[in-house]
Amino acid sequence: MARPIVPIYVTPDQRENLQELARRPTTPQRTALRARIILSCADGLAQEAVARQEQVRRRIVVKWCQRFRRHGLAGLQDAKGRGRKPSLPEEQQAKALTLATQPPAGYRRWSVRRMARATNMSVGSVHALWQANDVKPHRTRTFKLSRDKDFERKFWDVIGLYLDPPDKALVLCCDEKSQCQALERTQPGLPLGLGHIKTQTHDYIRHGTLTLFAALNYLDGKIFSQTAPRHTHRQWLAFLKHLDAQTPADLTLHLIIDNYGTHKAPKVKSWMKWRNDQQRRRSGGERMVLHFTPTSSSWMNLVERFFRDLSEEALREGSFSHVRELEAAIEAYLVQRNLAPKRYVWKKKGEEILAKIQRARAALEKQEVKAL
Repeated sequence: MARPIVPIYVTPDQRENLQELARRPTTPQRTALRARIILSCADGLAQEAVARQEQVRRRIVVKWCQRFRRHGLAGLQDAKGRGRKPSLPEEQQAKALTLATQPPAGYRRWSVRRMARATNMSVGSVHALWQANDVKPHRTRTFKLSRDKDFERKFWDVIGLYLDPPDKALVLCCDEKSQCQALERTQPGLPLGLGHIKTQTHDYIRHGTLTLFAALNYLDGKIFSQTAPRHTHRQWLAFLKHLDAQTPADLTLHLIIDNYGTHKAPKVKSWMKWRNDQQRRRSGGERMVLHFTPTSSSWMNLVERFFRDLSEEALREGSFSHVRELEAAIEAYLVQRNLAPKRYVWKKKGEEILAKIQRARAALEKQEVKAL
């Protein structure tokens, strides 16, 4: 005589939750299987029939039916502490993590395979351990802390222009991209196509350089530019005169620049003094006000962000047989960009930046003390 079927009773809410678990694509497969088992048994299907339907053993059906009767929906979850236990001793794992910060003799860093040999672990185990602890010996980040004695004063002077731009004025982030090289690839590469990436030769022919002077309008993202064959105070002065001519005469120009020598040349200072005196006689205000970034702090000048875009989007993958081709490519890029200017907005708070810099300085001083 066959065993009587022990029915499973599910409430409407439980049924709805079970159906959701069974059909939701993000549900783990083992949980969806358990939900289908309970639903089939609740519909009166025999345990043997449910086992054949789900292609599992009958004892699996019995197990989850019993768990559901005792604990409800919570019984379908795996108990804590289940699963495979770590097979690597803690001492072995600690060694792989500690040694990762200490380069081996004759090398600058560890590789996964070299660490696996040194710790008698598998390559996969070392990789998983490093990944879980965010250890990346193969990566290096560049940095430079400013040692400018007037760092904070210059910092707030520049950041203040970004966070609270003055009225009746233009904030212009100015700099020069010098030594822009006209590089011609030695052979034509294959264009981008379906199924393959475009190619270019690794070697090239140099055809000269030029300098791009640029001023980024912080308020609307427009670029004022001028190219020159050289990079001296004469070209910088010519660019300042270009800005003077291209911007409304009644506005004050606040120029954010670095401490390069051409920006402080006597002839440049003399012309700016004459131009500001002229502006004061006309309207009572300054025409150009200079704001110098701290030394080794080019990251504060947003025009550097534009130079990065220019390099990646117009220059790096190009091939130019003459400086004139390079100049034409830059001008074409600037024309298209100024049709729909992209504004870079400074959002980081000054206090947060200074706190981060102080932490970096403290860490650097600690390393310098260790090196003594």
